[in-house]
Amino acid sequence: MNSYIHVVQYYETDRMGITHHSNYVRWMEEARIDFLKQAGWDYGKLESLGIVSPVTAINCKYKASTTFADEVSVEVSVEEFKGVRLKLHYIMKNTSGKCVCEGASEHCFLDKSGKILKLHKEYPDFYHALTSLAER
Repeated sequence: MNSYIHVVQYYETDRMGITHHSNYVRWMEEARIDFLKQAGWDYGKLESLGIVSPVTAINCKYKASTTFADEVSVEVSVEEFKGVRLKLHYIMKNTSGKCVCEGASEHCFLDKSGKILKLHKEYPDFYHALTSLAER
């Protein structure tokens, strides 16, 4: 999978010119959407199937600052998938390869009424795609 590239926008910085910490979580979401799209399961496809995937946990460890116009690459990998909960890992690096943030997110899969989906039964193709990503 290709890393997601984000260019820090001026509005994402604070008065000191440093990227506000809340933006790293947004970049994780952008990278997650791109990651699933690269895997053939973009959010539009999931939503058309009636699958929603709320965030159940999020974690960020800030390692170094970024500023306006910096390019940040976000590498996404599946840390764990056992059919119900998906755990993703994120490593964000600047152009010199230095880690600026490391994060994780957890998700479950629901139908539009809020019922937990059994992906292996109801959406086996999606289940197998996530399983194969977890094995990499």
